[in-house]
Amino acid sequence: MNDKYFRENEWWVSPYNFVPEVRNTYQLPKTVSIHDATLRDGEQTPGVVMSIKDKIEIAEKLDEIGVDRIEAGMPAVSGMDFEAIKQISKLGLKSKIYTFARAINADIDKAIECGCHGVIIEVPIGYPKLKYQFKWTWEDVLRKSVPVINYAKSRGMHVVYFPYDTTRALESDLSNVLTRIMQEAPPDAVGVVDTMGCILPEAMKFMVRMVKKLTNNLPVEVHTHNDFGMAVATELAGVEAGADCVHSCANGLGERTGNAALEELIVALHVLYGFDTKYKLAKLPELGELVSRIARFPIAANKPILGDRNFTRESGIGVDLVVKEPLAMFGTHPALTGRKGEVVLGKKSGKLSITYNLEKLGITDADDEAIGEMLKRVKDKGIEKRGLLTDDEFREIVDSVLVAKR
Repeated sequence: MNDKYFRENEWWVSPYNFVPEVRNTYQLPKTVSIHDATLRDGEQTPGVVMSIKDKIEIAEKLDEIGVDRIEAGMPAVSGMDFEAIKQISKLGLKSKIYTFARAINADIDKAIECGCHGVIIEVPIGYPKLKYQFKWTWEDVLRKSVPVINYAKSRGMHVVYFPYDTTRALESDLSNVLTRIMQEAPPDAVGVVDTMGCILPEAMKFMVRMVKKLTNNLPVEVHTHNDFGMAVATELAGVEAGADCVHSCANGLGERTGNAALEELIVALHVLYGFDTKYKLAKLPELGELVSRIARFPIAANKPILGDRNFTRESGIGVDLVVKEPLAMFGTHPALTGRKGEVVLGKKSGKLSITYNLEKLGITDADDEAIGEMLKRVKDKGIEKRGLLTDDEFREIVDSVLVAKR
């Protein structure tokens, strides 16, 4: 059996992901790096504030998971942000530390003072931004970009040129800026930025190919938001077109509907695309819980990868397989991401659900009549509550039925 789509006790996904007719349509890079922006873009989630201690804790957990790059913040925002980035840079993490910078030399100086490896230099290029917010032309963008890119490069920084709102740029503006940038101040990489989360995956492929062509095949990075619920899919489409770095936020934090979720990208790259990543998938729930606690932003029970109910079964059909053969019931084994299967009780339960939960209580001698009566009471309780039963509620039903049987 092809171990790309099946790996025992790890995953069993669609084999059609790996047929030549599908794979041959991609221009996949050899490797894909994760650039995580939780400490900058994630903190821009309305109402979220992270202390220096919080940011250090998150950075250490990102590093433990194996994230390639950590965007530790924007030092120009405040003295606290500056100090947090500086302290994170001194931790000796394996992850490379980046900062976010405006197209001014002072921001580059602050990044260098913080001890960072690289900078994300942002400039607007989306036509609505240029027309209504900045009153700029593409020539203004170019004039402001060239000296700062060259300055950052001269200071030894790895430079990612980040013309944001890229997906709403006029093609002529983007083409003119990138062509001239490559002539006058070539960066190390260019970002395709879906600031408003409004591009389709196929259109992202088109843009990545276009940018690579305009920049003589310079590395391309993709950064997306989730306004149409496609942030992860759109970044993965960028990878299919040759982008070799994806930007993320843990738990999908970020402005408005959030950014591409780190945990979803990591698992998709590893499992669905077959990249041999080094990331510690079983640590993802730990990061999720940490970020949720710090941000005071709960994780939805059905959120991909992290949700409490992802490996939970209420329906009676196949519940015995949740524990015995999880890959019959789920695309990934719960243990792959540090989880375990669970059988809960409610309106949709069956006899196997009752038997399973009785065994958890150490009860193996209940007869079929007793199990049937327990099931009836469980269903009635679930309907009454319009929800699931607690352990105590089930125990009360079990005791009541077994006492009546004696």
